[in-house]
Amino acid sequence: MTDLPAHRLAGKRAYITGAAGGLGAAMAQLFARHGAKVFLTDIDGDGARAQAAAINAEHGDSVAWAAAQNVREEAPWPLLLEQAAQAMGGLSVLVNNAGIGALGGVESLTTKDWQRVMGVNVEAVYFGCKYALPWLKQSQPGSIINISSMAAFKVDPDYTVYNASKAAVASLSKSVAIDCARQQLAIRCNSIHPAFIRTGIVEPFFQQLGEEEAIRKLTRGNPMRRLGEPDDVAYAALYLASDESRYVTAAELRVDGGASAV
Repeated sequence: MTDLPAHRLAGKRAYITGAAGGLGAAMAQLFARHGAKVFLTDIDGDGARAQAAAINAEHGDSVAWAAAQNVREEAPWPLLLEQAAQAMGGLSVLVNNAGIGALGGVESLTTKDWQRVMGVNVEAVYFGCKYALPWLKQSQPGSIINISSMAAFKVDPDYTVYNASKAAVASLSKSVAIDCARQQLAIRCNSIHPAFIRTGIVEPFFQQLGEEEAIRKLTRGNPMRRLGEPDDVAYAALYLASDESRYVTAAELRVDGGASAV
């Protein structure tokens, strides 16, 4: 992909969850290439640290840091955000990226799976926003980017809890955005809504169906007839993290090849 001029995020300091791979790793790498410092967390702490080490190897020491984090657990959030702010010299961007799914309609879905998915996909976003805002207020302008899904708009009854959780993320993002705006804070909050992206979460489809059939099924109803790549989402996040989007808040940025329009 052709890159735009570097340093679009010069001086920015970003905290990114779910960053051991997939979208989170792509965002961390792109943010660093554009001048940001990044703090990566993931339940796979070793994976997050490996990503941070690779970023530092490319850009020099003191660009990336990492820690293990189970985003469902509330107590570590303030401690990790303080650790990140101290390491980076503040906090100006929060990316709530960590997310999971579970298969099942409303009758077949277990209560345990409902609580697990809502905990990671919704409660963790609430925790992130709640505990990051005091730090973001100290480093305005700030940006909160919450990763939702096109499932917030186009539901599949076999993914009941995933649909509900991603719709909740979209609504929560708007609430945070308007709350910040009415306080006259230079802190924006937006959600990104990808279609299927070529990450580890779709690999089981390829293993089960083979590449050609998996792509056919995953892109059914997508006008562009292709899967997205992690950088497609990372570039959307780059824009929302930058001051280029200073008048954009409470927005739902759809990165879905037009799928939610048809």
